[in-house]
Amino acid sequence: MGARSYLILCTALLMSSCAVGPDFERPEAPPVRGYTVGRLPASTASADGQTQRFHQGRDIPGDWWSMFRSKALQALVEEGLRNNPDLEAAQAALRIARENTAAQLGFYLPSVDASFDATRQKLPADVTGTVPNPRIFNVFTAQVSVSYTPDVFGANFRTVESLEATAENQRYQLEATHITLATNIVLAAVQEAGLRGQIAATERIIKIVRDVLDLMRRQRSLGQIAEADVVTQEAALAQIEQTLPPLQRQLEQQRHLLTALVGRLPSQEPTRSKFTLNSLHLPRNLPVTLPSTLVSQRPDIRAAEANVHSTSALIGVAIANRLPNITISAVDGSQAFDISKLFSPGTGFWTLSGTVLQPVFRGGTLYHRELAARAAFDQAAAQYRSTVITAFQNVADALSAVRTDAIALDKAIAAERASLRSLDIARQRLELGDINYLLLLNAQQTYQLALLNVAQQRANRLADTAALYQALGGGWWNRPNANPELPLTIGDFFQ
Repeated sequence: MGARSYLILCTALLMSSCAVGPDFERPEAPPVRGYTVGRLPASTASADGQTQRFHQGRDIPGDWWSMFRSKALQALVEEGLRNNPDLEAAQAALRIARENTAAQLGFYLPSVDASFDATRQKLPADVTGTVPNPRIFNVFTAQVSVSYTPDVFGANFRTVESLEATAENQRYQLEATHITLATNIVLAAVQEAGLRGQIAATERIIKIVRDVLDLMRRQRSLGQIAEADVVTQEAALAQIEQTLPPLQRQLEQQRHLLTALVGRLPSQEPTRSKFTLNSLHLPRNLPVTLPSTLVSQRPDIRAAEANVHSTSALIGVAIANRLPNITISAVDGSQAFDISKLFSPGTGFWTLSGTVLQPVFRGGTLYHRELAARAAFDQAAAQYRSTVITAFQNVADALSAVRTDAIALDKAIAAERASLRSLDIARQRLELGDINYLLLLNAQQTYQLALLNVAQQRANRLADTAALYQALGGGWWNRPNANPELPLTIGDFFQ
């Protein structure tokens, strides 16, 4: 057996030594079958000619944003995933965590240091005044020092375990950043489309009010209505026109947000990607992950689980620090007064030593550090349970929103149609001179609000569908490069 293979075997044996502290056990999924009280319906109500169906247990595609069937949106999301600096920072954080794990693996092996020391020295005369000969001389020393601390009680084993869990936490935080970024880009595009819809609705009602104003001016010139009625209509037109600039400002700011999300500066706005409600298609078939698998698919839950694992391992580290610590060291070298004779016979020396250090009294420091490690585990476990509850709440909220959005849009469309009919009747009666002008103002305002509400409800339906994909985990496990990276092992270290 070669020296390298022997070293690997010895290290593996030491790694399998007794590791104090609790062994981590993955928490079980909550014992529930659904996300809300009662049974989830098979589909939403039909609104705007579209019904969304819920499919229990259906998987989520890794590129779920493609379900909106917008090439511009898909291109923008892909650009954001390539260029967004927050995603790059999360990737760097994962690399840091993995390199820290690799660095800690080095403590399984002996540390070896080589040194060379050259000294030129002048000696003083002794008490009798005798001058040593030679008085000035050189000393050359070359040595190799080896120090090794066997991991008898698993302190390093638990430290590596904790760092591996920390790396896993960063890995799932990276996935969470990925999903959040994609969702934010989709939501920004939907919000832009909604604002364009509201602007279009406002411009439509402005045209209607202007047409009515032109009609009233003609009637005033014929003496059919009073000047006060015309002025009132002009004031109504000005009030509606006043609502347009804030919407335009919001649209510009939304474009700035979308530009920033894809990693560009505001002056580099992607002018080819302008979203409208008609350019985004509502996904018809919605997956609903089973509650028993949600805990393994939500990256925030997996990150919280990894945090529990890390703190569990640190309990073992704290316990091991209170137990004996063994250190073996050796020095082998050579010393000579002439560098050419440094490795000549008779110049060699060596030292072999072993030390056992048992902490006896540290003022309670080590004991309280163990208690702090156990408290940190309790904190992480509570945070994990909180994360699970929040995740299930997110899914329940998204499912409720998707179902009620369909009803709200259906009612908004019905209200828009009724208010348009009411406005048409008011205009016809105005042309015949048979109307109270206050009724016309009320019809105009009602139709304006109805138009805006339809645009908002259509945008809400798209946005809440995207929120459902995010709440269910975003399908990160179905991306081609999304296989979880395996923790480093001692075998990886020797590759």
